[in-house]
Amino acid sequence: YGEVYSVPFHPHVVAQMIEDVCARYVIGADPFRIERLWRIIYSSGYTQLPDTSILGILSGIEMACWDIVGKELGKPVYELLGGLVNERLRSYTYIYTEESDNTNVYADAELSAERAAKYVKQGFTAVKFDPVGPYSAFDPRQLSLEALDLSEKFVRLIREAVGSKCDLLFGTHGQMTPAGAIRLAKRLEPYDPLWLEEPVPPENPEEMALVARGTIIPIATGERLATKYEFARVLRYQAAAILQMAVGRVGGILEAKKIAGMAEAHYAQIAPHLYCGPIAAAADIHVSACSPNFLIQESILTWGGFHAEILKEKIQWEDGYILPPTKPGLGVELNEAVAEAHPYTGQRLHLEMLDRPV
Repeated sequence: YGEVYSVPFHPHVVAQMIEDVCARYVIGADPFRIERLWRIIYSSGYTQLPDTSILGILSGIEMACWDIVGKELGKPVYELLGGLVNERLRSYTYIYTEESDNTNVYADAELSAERAAKYVKQGFTAVKFDPVGPYSAFDPRQLSLEALDLSEKFVRLIREAVGSKCDLLFGTHGQMTPAGAIRLAKRLEPYDPLWLEEPVPPENPEEMALVARGTIIPIATGERLATKYEFARVLRYQAAAILQMAVGRVGGILEAKKIAGMAEAHYAQIAPHLYCGPIAAAADIHVSACSPNFLIQESILTWGGFHAEILKEKIQWEDGYILPPTKPGLGVELNEAVAEAHPYTGQRLHLEMLDRPV
């Protein structure tokens, strides 16, 4: 199995793209020759650039190859990438709105603080949230004083609710200019967040490095980047101390492992990004399990609900930690009957930005 993450087209179009790439390059290929197949697909159509469209398709195909290889050899994928380093993986979750909520959790700092305290009781030792406001196609911007005050209020109340039992991860989405991000960071520093995520748009790590030098809060980035080449620029400019590659977009498992190795040489850590399904989650988990510079793994709550239903056996989560699978390959099996019973009928893309300035 493999999972394609966040290609910026409708899922039915993405399915046709997968079929086209497989017909051209994958059918009849040797799944053990992963590096060779990767280069051929990456260079298809004379591209050889970190285009997230082809990289999303490539990532899903690549992780499916690892699943085949692991099952053929009777080994979990992490055993083929250096072996298990981390026997359990510290995890964090976003603060999510629940059906019973009367207000949006990101408009209500008190509710967010209550929700964070609830997650700590479940076992989480880190939570993420983004109260900065909407992200726009016209960002970056300077935040208003009202937005700065609200962001500080969120962090203060959540810190008061969880004390020192829980790390706070401030998850922005590239909304700010470097100067604006530093203004925000100065407000947040007294509450000691573990990181400030993607404070400026991802195109220019040189500019993100200005933020990294302007605050004591570690900078995290990577969910919108693809390939080792883009991450190499982040490391070269010392733009971030924490790399958040999304295995379903970055180029797959081996590419993510290469990035982890590059980060290790710079004393940077990895915290693989995850805002998708359980197949890509399993791929993330294998990379995290075999990487000595692993920091923390994103979770979708405790992997219940539909994330459990669509698998024959759910991802194992216990007391704030993910337990790496021991079965061969990715260690998860899709319940295809459940998947087929839930076809996507909407029109929205996975994530969409406002089409107007904020």
